[in-house]
Amino acid sequence: MKHVFFVEDDLSLISGLTFAIKRQGYTIDVARTMLEAEALWQNGKYDLVILDISLPDGSGYDICRKIRLTSKVPIIFLTASDEETDIIMGLDIGGDDYITKPFKLAVFLSRINALLRRSDNFSNDDTQLNSNGIRVQLLKREVYKDGIIIDLTASEYKLLCLFMENPNIVLSPEQILGRLWDCDGSYIDNNTLTVYIRRLRKKIEDNPDNPQKIITVRRGGYKWNAID
Repeated sequence: MKHVFFVEDDLSLISGLTFAIKRQGYTIDVARTMLEAEALWQNGKYDLVILDISLPDGSGYDICRKIRLTSKVPIIFLTASDEETDIIMGLDIGGDDYITKPFKLAVFLSRINALLRRSDNFSNDDTQLNSNGIRVQLLKREVYKDGIIIDLTASEYKLLCLFMENPNIVLSPEQILGRLWDCDGSYIDNNTLTVYIRRLRKKIEDNPDNPQKIITVRRGGYKWNAID
């Protein structure tokens, strides 16, 4: 049985989502403050974390950063803030998805289920991806370039895995956004994707200005240029 950790201070939202999540067959623990969240996190083992950003005594961003020091558990931000800068920050510090209020319950539950399925798939897949001097250890979620570990954000990591799992296949921006965030891409546009691609290239390419691993295909999208 999957165990969900929900950090939210809105009592009405807590009541409704707790009921809906339990009906999916999951167990759930709820914290309403950062202090409660830190205590529960230390004493529990969770398969998914749902974080509000604005809490009475702090920010969900801070909780996310602390979790990412020790865990790769999937994290969803659930917040009223729909500013693009907030979305990018949430994903860059380790969030796997970002859902803005108000939202449709069916879509929210679908995205929870999708993240949990993806997490299971990582555990069941082959343990490594190897190509172009890049090695990804899936179970540890560690990435190495020429044998040296490199630090990727959660979004960069997912993007790299998607490319390496589809070598020499052109992926359109719509396909990439759909696969990474299980949505129609309405809140992350092509310009934002371009930023992610550029950041990832800086970390894995020998010369980011002349990329050889992640290739831009004009009017098509991007592809992982697997040469070994």
